Amino acid sequence: MCLAVMREAAFALAGEALIGYPPWLYRRIGHPVGWVAAAIERLSEGLNSPDLPPWRARANGVATAAIVAGLGAAFGLALQRLAGRGALRSPLLVLLATPGLAQRSLHDHVADVARPLARGDLAGARTAVSHIVGRDTGALDAAGVAAAALESLAESFNDGVVAPALWLAVGGLPGLYAFKAINTADSLIGHREAPWGDFGWAAARLDDLVNLVPARLAGALVALAGGGGWRVMWRDAGKHASPNAGWPEAAMAGALGLRLGGPATYDGVVTARPVFAAGARPPQAADLARGLAVYRRACGLLIAGLLLAGLAQRAARR
Repeated sequence: MCLAVMREAAFALAGEALIGYPPWLYRRIGHPVGWVAAAIERLSEGLNSPDLPPWRARANGVATAAIVAGLGAAFGLALQRLAGRGALRSPLLVLLATPGLAQRSLHDHVADVARPLARGDLAGARTAVSHIVGRDTGALDAAGVAAAALESLAESFNDGVVAPALWLAVGGLPGLYAFKAINTADSLIGHREAPWGDFGWAAARLDDLVNLVPARLAGALVALAGGGGWRVMWRDAGKHASPNAGWPEAAMAGALGLRLGGPATYDGVVTARPVFAAGARPPQAADLARGLAVYRRACGLLIAGLLLAGLAQRAARR
């Protein structure tokens, strides 16, 4: 990491928190994640088939993951070169990095769940939470809606904020957009069930690798921002099927003193999931506001940490 890139990562986070991804721009050109998703779907159509032997499906999946990561890095490199080398380079890099971050949109989506839930509009809250989780939401009670939103907030704090910011700090725009491509591939094809299985194996494993450090940092930031949760995080994070997702989720459960996780229904099938902070109470509507406050503080700590790391690096070079 260099001072300039860490500073740009911090400024990109701050800028994205203020402006997000403008709706008018989305209407005109879509979003880079959508472009990646379209490319992955095309590759899947050509390279994945239930008739393939497992070794061939896995090889094709490795090729797909490599192509997608390469396309993301190439896109980021093109943007970085577009920024040039003049006085406007840093402001342009900050602007071009904001689509790879999701602080503002994540906060807004969870707030969209909190508002109807707080006024007792369970149907509206179920609809809002269905936009950010993959589980079935039609039969969730208020506690189930609140838990789903808090779990998504915690996990997506890593996927949408901490990890892309760190990869931006490590590798500039190529690092940022390569990460976004890998993460999108995992979301779309990194599943064990048919028709993915062997084909999605590489995308899932690569996503696990690039999130290994960021997820643990995300958990630590949540615990710091919440003034607690360390014990629950260390005890329960490893229960999750993912090597990474359990860290911020367990930290959020511990920081808020709430029980999160547990069985959830996907496409009508009940799936067993680990419980975080098993002895705590289930979440209520008011706990979403508490979770969002922890999230905002954690984002602030990340920005401050990047700035301080850059300053420490500059001082060490003198």
